[in-house]
Amino acid sequence: MAVPKQKSSKARGRKRRTHYKTSAPTITICPECQEPKLPHTACPECGTYKGRDVKPDMEVDE
Repeated sequence: MAVPKQKSSKARGRKRRTHYKTSAPTITICPECQEPKLPHTACPECGTYKGRDVKPDMEVDE
C-alpha cells in the first residue's frame, strides 16, 4: 500500500481544489406567463409545464 513520505500542506491541497466552484443556476423564461423559472421544472407562478397545467388550484371555496 502506498504511503506518502511527507504530509501535504493545507495550501497544497487547497491549490488542487481551486477549480471546484459553484455556478449560477440557469434561468429560462416561462412561455405562458413570461416569469423566470428553472429549466425542466413547472413554473412556480402559473403552474404550467410544457403547456399543460400541472399545479392544482389552491383556492378553497367557503
